[in-house]
Amino acid sequence: MQKKMIALAVAGLASTGAFAQANVTVYGVADASFDVVRISGDANNELGNTTRVSTNSSLLGFKGAESLGNGLTAVFQYESSVGFDNAGALGATRDSYVGLAGGFGTVVLGNLTGPTRALGSAVDVNAGATGIGANTALIGKLGNNLLGTTDTSGNYAGGSTCARNSTCASIFDTRWKNAIAYVSPSFGGLNATVAYVANENKALNGLAAANTTGYDVGVKYANGPAMAAVTYNAVSVGNAADLKVSDLRVGGSFNFGMASVRALFDLARADNFGGNKVTQAVYGLGATFNVTPASKLLGQVYVARDLKVNGSSSDDTGAKLFEIGVEHSLSKRTMLKATWAMINNDKAATYDFGINAAGIRTGALPGGANAVGGTVSGLSFGLRHTF
Repeated sequence: MQKKMIALAVAGLASTGAFAQANVTVYGVADASFDVVRISGDANNELGNTTRVSTNSSLLGFKGAESLGNGLTAVFQYESSVGFDNAGALGATRDSYVGLAGGFGTVVLGNLTGPTRALGSAVDVNAGATGIGANTALIGKLGNNLLGTTDTSGNYAGGSTCARNSTCASIFDTRWKNAIAYVSPSFGGLNATVAYVANENKALNGLAAANTTGYDVGVKYANGPAMAAVTYNAVSVGNAADLKVSDLRVGGSFNFGMASVRALFDLARADNFGGNKVTQAVYGLGATFNVTPASKLLGQVYVARDLKVNGSSSDDTGAKLFEIGVEHSLSKRTMLKATWAMINNDKAATYDFGINAAGIRTGALPGGANAVGGTVSGLSFGLRHTF
């Protein structure tokens, strides 16, 4: 069964249609690519070409539903990331939850994609919103200062480094642990999602545990070829500095049949960040074109503007993402794909690929320096199979 990677409807601003499965469904995606990536043009080093085989957000999942009568349905899903070179056990690392659906909408509890992350994925041009050209390279990162998500205990991990071959997305573009969400029914294509992140790791008796909590809300219109949505995500980290971060997104897409266009505006903000208020705007445009019924050209451009610190511009802290690619379907489930992507960093910026980072901010490059102002580029050739 073919399945999109943006998570299930309950966690991603999608509609709350009836769940027909009476039994457990096993599904997944196997996606791998051969990549040639390069870091160059920075003041400290030139890493040169690096070759690798990447597992692009591959997954294995189990989901199902039980009709309880009177229009009520119990729903569940367990979904795990799968790495071809990772011997680790399966776990609920992706969207995993249990909940109830009915005429009132859907309520779920678990590890969830919120509407903000779902919107970013929905307007990305890549199948599964994955690979080196994904828009997570720039959106929501606030100068690469808002990376990561909650840790295994549910606290905000943060950080500003991107290890090679790791996921290097913003806190707003990762899943929320310890979350509860409500998705409304669809009214003429319009529905709303509200998610809350519990502060179950609140400090007790003055112990130094974070008191991370947050909420993620969105309204989406999807009817025929048109989709438009607005989302807002706010997180209170609860550390000694009382750091608060938020992200506002407005985006949409239109499918013309042979072609589609997508657009996104993203505004990330951090309060009490080193005693300052820091904001950054990112905007992007993407398009696809069906050359044949089986072959599709795709491309997107995203621009991260300079950071603003207390209202004043911080020069040379932005970046640009360029991507062009092609996807060719061998069948309904199997696809060949090729992508070229480049991130052109300003002199004081260190953005990296959002999926399978090249390692521009590892701090382990020659001299122990990050590749400030460097260009990250790559060619990727892959195969994607859904089941």
